[in-house]
Amino acid sequence: MPAASPSRPPPRAEALKAMGRAVIETEAEALTALLERIDDSFVQACRHMLACEGRIVVLGMGKSGHIGGKIAATLASTGSPAFFVHPGEASHGDLGMITPKDVVIAISNSGETAELTVIVPIIKRQGVPLIAMTGNPGSTLARFADVHLDISVAKEACPLGLAPTASTAATLAMGDALAVALLESRGFTAEDFARSHPGGSLGRRLLLRVDDIMQRGDQVPAVSPDASVGEAIVEISDKRLGFTTVVDERRHIIGLFTDGDLRRLLSQPAVDLAHTPISEVMTRGSKTIQTGALAAEAVELMDRFKVNGLPVVDADGVLVGALNIHDLFKAGVV
Repeated sequence: MPAASPSRPPPRAEALKAMGRAVIETEAEALTALLERIDDSFVQACRHMLACEGRIVVLGMGKSGHIGGKIAATLASTGSPAFFVHPGEASHGDLGMITPKDVVIAISNSGETAELTVIVPIIKRQGVPLIAMTGNPGSTLARFADVHLDISVAKEACPLGLAPTASTAATLAMGDALAVALLESRGFTAEDFARSHPGGSLGRRLLLRVDDIMQRGDQVPAVSPDASVGEAIVEISDKRLGFTTVVDERRHIIGLFTDGDLRRLLSQPAVDLAHTPISEVMTRGSKTIQTGALAAEAVELMDRFKVNGLPVVDADGVLVGALNIHDLFKAGVV
């Protein structure tokens, strides 16, 4: 029975920090070296993708494949339709996903990945522009490409020089550089980004309107100016928005009465809730928001004026809805 190998003592904290810093420094150097490679080849690659009438197809094996998937996702979410195809599957049928209207980005640090080099001639026969991202400008993949982007690194951050670390960081950075350059060239906006991310917080902030979340109809708190304070209290309690509007016969807002107003009123002596008209104690006028406004604008208004709710009016100033901070929380806007 072989002898058990002696257990290694746990590394010291300073040694762990030193190793971590060394990795970051090596990868930072690799990224800095990319700056001078944003050259005419980079411009040519961008122009091929901007002229693409189909999709940008990204290919890569192993770690390059993982990075390729991220690059394709970034391109797709920033206005350049793209998807990832596994090279191994491509040679068994998935190559049919690539059409003559597409552009292909093939990623391989060595530039000699067999699964890629075997399908490159077929891609070239279709007349599909091929952009190669490799660490070897003299490689097979680089020679076949219409455009070669040099992602070579001086060394990997792995002390064994084996695990792709600095090279994958450089590849990802080059992919990000392409995506952002295309984004700017297409005039892609924050609202465009939100449309492809409707489930995210950005999408909710940039796409959700007050109309989508406001209370409507009988759920909108409103009383006439002749109503008593007691009737206004009942309205606030029933509608649970923390306030009631005071409206005229055309449902134009002439005032507002809130939970805070009620607390201040009750601190005064001898208040006749049953007979005091709400018009005598309401706050005249009201901060409102118009239909069609972004829900994010409602958040900004509430924060600026230190209020927890807002009436919603149409273009003619007619009360059509109401919302409070809880509605915005539920919608995920806050």
